[in-house]
Amino acid sequence: MGFEKVINSFKDKKILIIGDLILDRYIFGKVSRISPEAPVPVVEVVKESFLLGGATNVASNIVALGGRASIAGIIGKDNAGRVLGELMIDKGINIGGMVETNRPTTVKSRVIAHNQQVVRFDREDAGRLEGKKLTILLDYLKKAVPMHDAVIISDYKKGVISPSLIKAVVRFAKPKNTFIAVDPKVGHFHFYKNVSLITPNLMEASQGSGLEIKDEPSLIKAGKALMKKLSCRAVLITRGEDGMSLFEKDASREIRTTHIPTVAQKVFDVTGAGDTVIATLALARTSGASLVDASIIANHAAGIVVGEVGTAVATPEMLLKSLKNPQKSLTQKSGVRS
Repeated sequence: MGFEKVINSFKDKKILIIGDLILDRYIFGKVSRISPEAPVPVVEVVKESFLLGGATNVASNIVALGGRASIAGIIGKDNAGRVLGELMIDKGINIGGMVETNRPTTVKSRVIAHNQQVVRFDREDAGRLEGKKLTILLDYLKKAVPMHDAVIISDYKKGVISPSLIKAVVRFAKPKNTFIAVDPKVGHFHFYKNVSLITPNLMEASQGSGLEIKDEPSLIKAGKALMKKLSCRAVLITRGEDGMSLFEKDASREIRTTHIPTVAQKVFDVTGAGDTVIATLALARTSGASLVDASIIANHAAGIVVGEVGTAVATPEMLLKSLKNPQKSLTQKSGVRS
């Protein structure tokens, strides 16, 4: 299936994003002196902005690519929660699965001066979601999962994602074999059993598999170990400047590895790149692309957003333009030859 046909099909797809809802706050300023009170720069604030972060940034990526996004997670009964909800409504994101709780909305505040991050400070309550609020969320998911083409689990380790929630989502997805993709977090890998695909970076893959990744053989060993450990269909390990490596079972049930080289020309900011990868991959996969082609498309989307400062998104037009550039050759290895 051609890339253009896949991307044109994004607009028909409904993706449910489940995870930690985060408000990204950016404080922009300039530095011209050091504080007399401590050896730290004094930032003169010139602008402040709020953006969608965490699972809400994944939803933002879905919408930017032409898909239809629904969000499921928790916010606080505070101003940050109100701002986050308004931002999602403005983007056209369905917030029917957003549950209000008494804990504060997670906010990540970044101070930027002269295009460099000076400091970041977070406000959060990362305790595990339990009780009545979890029941409300699960009741929503039971109805919502079968109504969507794919589910993305966006785990930022802020309390929403738990083994019981993952088991419930897998159960709700089973009747229609709904594609479930997970952006994982270290320490939670044992949560993700029986999902369709996970997208760890090198550090996460190393810690999740319990294997040090130092070269191609150890990378392949770690990818296979994750597939076996989690009983998932595929693993996509993002490798920064070295691109991505996809692990999936072929027709003979052997694990095939496909190395996809990076297409990024410039890297200014990797903030949110993982969100872009998983959003694009889920849309491409549910639009008829093979996992290899979906990963290639996601790789191009990542190459676009890392060239921007701050949390950025790709568009179908950007993707089509990027995909017209010659792709470096892929390398594949089957489970027999690896």
